[in-house]
Parts: sequence; C-alpha cells; structure tokens
Amino acid sequence: MTSRENNSQTVKFFERNNYFNYPKEAIKFFIQGELPMVDKNGKILLTEEGMIKEAADGHGGIFEAMFKNNVVQDMKEKGIEWIFIGPIDNPLAKMVDEVFIGLSKEKNVLEAGKSLVKANPEEKVGVFCKKNGKPSVIEYTEISKKMAHEVDDQNNLVYGESHINCNMFNIKGLEIIGNQKLPYHSAFKKATYLDNDGKIIKPEEPNAYKFESFIFDAFNKLDKMLILRIKREEEFAPVKNKEGVDSADTATELYNKYHSIID
Repeated sequence: MTSRENNSQTVKFFERNNYFNYPKEAIKFFIQGELPMVDKNGKILLTEEGMIKEAADGHGGIFEAMFKNNVVQDMKEKGIEWIFIGPIDNPLAKMVDEVFIGLSKEKNVLEAGKSLVKANPEEKVGVFCKKNGKPSVIEYTEISKKMAHEVDDQNNLVYGESHINCNMFNIKGLEIIGNQKLPYHSAFKKATYLDNDGKIIKPEEPNAYKFESFIFDAFNKLDKMLILRIKREEEFAPVKNKEGVDSADTATELYNKYHSIID
C-alpha cells in the first residue's frame, strides 16, 4: 500500500531494482485513502493550488483500500489464505514466519499479532489489552501515566505487551473486517496551506489536525486473537527519528548485528 504522494516514486524504485528479482506480476501496488485536514478552529485547509488539503488516512485504511482496489478478491483467486501486514520502518520484521502462521492455524484464529515487552513504561508503543472482552490495543498517546506504570505482583508491567504493528490475518477475517468502519484518531501536525489572502503559509509549529484510522482498531471486529511474544533484538529495529534513538543508524546497527549472528 502506498500513498498518493509516494506511489509514483515507490513504483519507479521497484522498476529500477528489477522488482528485487521477484516476479513483477506477483506485486500489486494500491493507494490508500485520504481525509481532509483542518486547522485549530475546525476550518478545512487548502493546498497551495487552492484545493482541499488532504492527508493519508492511516495504516488502518488498508482494509478499505484493499477492497476498493480488488486486492482481497485477487488474493482469493490466487488461493492466498494468510496475509501479513507490517510496517515499512522496521527492517527486522519477518514477513514470512512459519511459526507465526503455524500457531495461528493451530489455535484456529483469524488474526494474530506480535509483541515484545516494553523497554520501560514510557516507551512510545501501543500495548495489547482487552476492551469489552475483545482484543484491542491502547495507543501510547492515549494511555494514562498511571496505567503505563502499573505493575502486577511479580513487578511486571500490566500493560507491557507492545504492539509492534506486525499483524497477520486470515482472508476470512479480512472479509469480516473490510465491511466495517474503523474510528478515526486525530494527530496535530505541521501543514503548509493557502490562507484567505492567497498567501502560502509554512508554519514552524504544528497547526493542523489530520485524521487517521489505526490497524489495531480492527482487532475487536473478531472474537479472538493470537499474540506471539518475540525477542526485541531479533525482530524490532524501528526507524522513527532522523538521528539518535530509533533512527536509521541504530536500525542499521541492529540489522547488521542480528545478521552477523544468524550467518
């Protein structure tokens, strides 16, 4: 799944690299949806060209986009049963994990997710939980400080199972989820826009809200979910920052370290 902004660049990148020796006909690109951005007063922003300013609708938009672009139907016709949906910013993510698939089949679930223990209560990751008896995730921006620091009798974090956005769905589960709307979350971002006087404004601070759905809001559409805890050093090297912690440099270091071990 790509966005309107990066679709052309992504396709060209694959073409320049000969689809990384993968059959071209087996790769399908599709673009996620978008939603209007608004300012702090709820007024819709305009682009530099005077059009409604929109932003990608979050990774939860993948379900609707897959159906709109006939991706699910294409998978059914090819006999695909399990679909892995993962992040682009984690080079250690295992896209094909026989253990993950095998456990999901053995436990007879339609969805599964990978977790790791939070490094500390303040780590910026969502955590698995149950809401109204259904599998769910609390995003790190929405969990209270008290809940984040709560521990059990063994001094383990009660909300310590991190959701690292490595998810797997049976195609039957996708068909159930795809027919249901997910809630939207707001994020305060910097956005260039056209003001009432026709001037292009490039703010230095966040000035607008974008709306996005999250993939984990689909978890509660199904009754049960398998959670597989993995080792951080083997499958988690996120790229979230330009430099420092969780940057491309640290991810490269972790990637090289892990591959030097398995090689």
